[in-house]
Amino acid sequence: MSGHSKWSTIKRKKGAADAKRSKMFSRISKEIQIAARDGGPDPEMNPSLRMAISNAKGVNMPKDNIDRAISRATKESDALQESTFEGYAPHGIAIFVECLSDNNNRTVSNIRAIFTKRGGNLGTNGSVAFMFDRKGVITVPKGELDPEEFELEIIDAGVEELELEDDIFIITCAIEDFGNVQKKLEELEVEPENAELQRIPHETKQLDQGDAMKVLRMIEEFEDDEDVQNVFHNLELTDNIVEAMS
Repeated sequence: MSGHSKWSTIKRKKGAADAKRSKMFSRISKEIQIAARDGGPDPEMNPSLRMAISNAKGVNMPKDNIDRAISRATKESDALQESTFEGYAPHGIAIFVECLSDNNNRTVSNIRAIFTKRGGNLGTNGSVAFMFDRKGVITVPKGELDPEEFELEIIDAGVEELELEDDIFIITCAIEDFGNVQKKLEELEVEPENAELQRIPHETKQLDQGDAMKVLRMIEEFEDDEDVQNVFHNLELTDNIVEAMS
């Protein structure tokens, strides 16, 4: 799980870069639209929307952008469809891509092209999904929180793992406990930086730095695509690879 947590921390740091900001705003805007479409525009009555808005605030998304995304929910979001793609990067690294798009033909074409260009293979549904567990992952700034007291307060909500990295708590829970953990954080008046469902690999695979960086460039190309919401993989992020990425 440490490799997963390290990747969560890296993504959080990368997300602060201006070059990634517009992509993050676009991704979260889609999440807000879908949440508002499916559960209504009132965040007090819609936990999914409340989570999406919290994630938007976590990346300093302006309130006007949030409001526009909610208002578009009934006008434009019917065209948005979820899709997933599974396959392998070079050296047998499993890749799972989650997309949200208004043009499925474009999405399929773009995803297939990236797999092909980067020396990977697009597989069929289920070809790598069994290698991952879907978990709730919530990041919380440490701030003034006492780690021991915080762990005692939140552990009964269904937390499977609580790690502290770079003054950020990384909370992992089963998917069925995701809502309970969020509710407990609200009761404690603790504001998450980010909360989402992730696919955590059962096992990770280690590559040398050169091969690993080639795989990571493929992953970044997926992440830069306008239709891609999330990319999950089972590449082990060793300290030298993390240093090369920073």
